[in-house]
Amino acid sequence: MLRRNLLQLACAIMPVSVIATRAEAATPDAAKVVYHLDDLDKVDMVFGNIKNHYAGMGGPDKVTIALVVLGPALKSFHADKATPDLTQRTDEMKKTGLALNACINTMKAQDVTLKDLLPGFVVADKGGVVKLAELQGQGYAYLRS
Repeated sequence: MLRRNLLQLACAIMPVSVIATRAEAATPDAAKVVYHLDDLDKVDMVFGNIKNHYAGMGGPDKVTIALVVLGPALKSFHADKATPDLTQRTDEMKKTGLALNACINTMKAQDVTLKDLLPGFVVADKGGVVKLAELQGQGYAYLRS
């Protein structure tokens, strides 16, 4: 009983603006989304999901989408190994505003640099998982296929 009374007192004392601010900070911005891609077998599916996401939101001007690529999936984006279809799709997505991020740790493990990847990538210089966490902290909704 004492705990319930203390909780009621704390809620009564805490300013409403603090409660509202905390609730807003915890709510991701639906117009900002980050896709996590690390599975080599899911590259086509993720690109299809991103295309559908743009269409469902009413176009690329209605949503900001970032893609963070790490692990085996990055091999698909090596310029010398990428299929013509993936090269074209990556270029089209880049033109829509898709932010392409490559994990520095994966790049080192695969012994590649930005010039070895399809054009449009930037380096997630603290690592892919750190980039994912940073974007979520900026209000991006997190999606992993």
